[in-house]
Amino acid sequence: MTPGGLPVILLNSHMQINYKSIGTLYSPHKSIADMPIQPSGADGVTGTISLESQYLEGLKDLDGFSHIYVIYHFHQAGVEQLTVTPFMDSNSHGIFATRAPRRPNSIGLSVLKLNNIIGNLLQVENVDILNETPILDIKPYVPDFDHIQVEKIGWLDRAKGGVKKQRSDNRFA
Repeated sequence: MTPGGLPVILLNSHMQINYKSIGTLYSPHKSIADMPIQPSGADGVTGTISLESQYLEGLKDLDGFSHIYVIYHFHQAGVEQLTVTPFMDSNSHGIFATRAPRRPNSIGLSVLKLNNIIGNLLQVENVDILNETPILDIKPYVPDFDHIQVEKIGWLDRAKGGVKKQRSDNRFA
């Protein structure tokens, strides 16, 4: 039972899942310290995704989209933590109530502007991702699918507007 009295149901919780990198993102962010913590704080920062050649066919028609989801592996995140003190607050929160990188599965997600595709290279903008980060997947951002009006944003309500100036430090290295 959970603290609220709800039952805990485990569904194959020990299943082994393996992913492979489909490419690498190259950015000016050479170290974790002083990086933007979200794409909205990386306005104008450019980078390049180099897609492995066997996935080139998968780029067909992607150039018709202005923005893409980039799903990646936090390769420098360190050991998982279930509670963290995130960049936008001085209080500790559960990892699932944050976007901190020390997750049980070190998966990151950013919405980036897609500027150009040349062969297997995707030129992207608003990059908040560490240099040489392994890319797991790319998906088009579609406002009709993805843009929703939210009612609440939890503890981040106290930090509205601060993300554009917030930079990372070494707390998750």
